[in-house]
Amino acid sequence: MTWEAPMRLALAEARTALAADDVPVGAVVLDEAGTVIATGHNTRESEGDPTGHAEVVALRAAASARGEWRLAGCTLVVTLEPCTMCAGALVLARVDRLVFGAYDDKLGAVGSLWDVVRDRRLNHRPEVLAGVLATEATALLDDFFARHRATAPPAGT
Repeated sequence: MTWEAPMRLALAEARTALAADDVPVGAVVLDEAGTVIATGHNTRESEGDPTGHAEVVALRAAASARGEWRLAGCTLVVTLEPCTMCAGALVLARVDRLVFGAYDDKLGAVGSLWDVVRDRRLNHRPEVLAGVLATEATALLDDFFARHRATAPPAGT
């Protein structure tokens, strides 16, 4: 399967987060047949929820759609390398495959800083495919943070 189409859906979700001035990260969950069963984007700003990461939002919606917390057979497609919380959540949900776009050198937990999903001490290790449409995902994030730096008040004021 090619992962560009689901990643484009995740990128569309990431753009939705921009409306709430949240970090543009989007995610989709696909079932075994490749059908989208859930989507999510960052909601930390709009909901005031520190766990409102795109992956957690999408995993919750997928569990609700399936009627159970186990997401065996599913694929999580996300625009940015998951952090430790999100990597842990997808391991605990038994997601079979993780597909992500941009690497996160500051918080990434799928190879950049940590590698939670491949830790042999855990009872589940999903397949990982990285770098899908990374240029587009990175550009979306870079533009967002450049705008925020340009409009941020000077430090100490």
